[in-house]
Amino acid sequence: MDLPSLYQKQISLSEWFANVNHKETENFREEDNWKRERMDELSKFITFPFDKPTSFSASGVVNRSEEFEKFLAERGNEYCALRLIPILPELPKLRMRGMTIADAVHSWLPEQNIEAGNYQADFVPHPNDHIWSSIFVVNKHGVIGEMVADSHNILTQGFHENFDIVNFTYDFATNILKTSTQDENAEEHVRELLSYIRVTDENLRQAISEKFAVEFVGGEYLPGYFESVKSSDFGTWFIDWNRVLGKMYDDVWSPITENVENDTLSGKVGSPGVAQGIVRIIHPDKISTGEFNDGDILLCLMTSPDYVPLMKKAGAVITEEGGILSHAAIVSREMGVTCLVGVKGVLDKLQDGDLVEVNANEGVIKILEKNNN
Repeated sequence: MDLPSLYQKQISLSEWFANVNHKETENFREEDNWKRERMDELSKFITFPFDKPTSFSASGVVNRSEEFEKFLAERGNEYCALRLIPILPELPKLRMRGMTIADAVHSWLPEQNIEAGNYQADFVPHPNDHIWSSIFVVNKHGVIGEMVADSHNILTQGFHENFDIVNFTYDFATNILKTSTQDENAEEHVRELLSYIRVTDENLRQAISEKFAVEFVGGEYLPGYFESVKSSDFGTWFIDWNRVLGKMYDDVWSPITENVENDTLSGKVGSPGVAQGIVRIIHPDKISTGEFNDGDILLCLMTSPDYVPLMKKAGAVITEEGGILSHAAIVSREMGVTCLVGVKGVLDKLQDGDLVEVNANEGVIKILEKNNN
């Protein structure tokens, strides 16, 4: 799998929503753009470690203000993630990761050709390793999520090949934490994450509810969509808390299930529903030329924004890679398209022209008729 090429096709969830004309696009974009300011405000109420940036006006960076020159002299050799946050809502957010501050300012920033007065520049520390990365949703049922001992973009973009993904749930009804693998370190890290979003003080919960317009779930847990990373350099950090996306998943539950037989085609529920149709295997280089009719079943390694026209026509979407909270799964759910993700071996077991039933309520695919041509 050519991961570099595939990653280049992946865009932010805000851009995904814009591509499908989602009604919450602007709300989501604003929520995403100002997430660190929101997490900073939250950290004034509770212990909530996050990747706090050093912020400047982009004009101050470009024109080398005295404050920025001091910052550059002291920390120019540190690695960072640079986020250019638009002041105007119609402008795109621009971002870079993994360069030194000096290189980002001298090389990457000039290439963006921005009007500096329209942007804020956030310099976020960049860890040298990832002990754990996680994405999870907290809703009225409990907590559902995924984690990996590597970079978090593996989870958001859904390219799981060669990585051991740990799925986890915490059920509010039973107070039971489950993980898809028996890993004490993984369970310990999940409990650590839950400890940060559990608020036992009633007065604090009331203050947070009023400040951020949220209602606590499970009695004491902050709701929403979260991303986090744990590194040797900085320990555990939250890197996202999104209320808009959390509300989209306020009634979703995906229990940890037992492994099924090897000859059964099964995956994770990206978007519920049941659909029958003809399988069309569409690789990235065939998106505009491959045969695809209304109601066909789209089968690919992983969707990218290039697939949106086909996703709109599809009876269902099946991907070999991806998890329940990967961007492709979220977008399929919001489009109302039945979707199964992470169906291992499906590209080998199904062929173009097969008639199948996709049951994304149960997470299984049934072959109704093989194409023998």
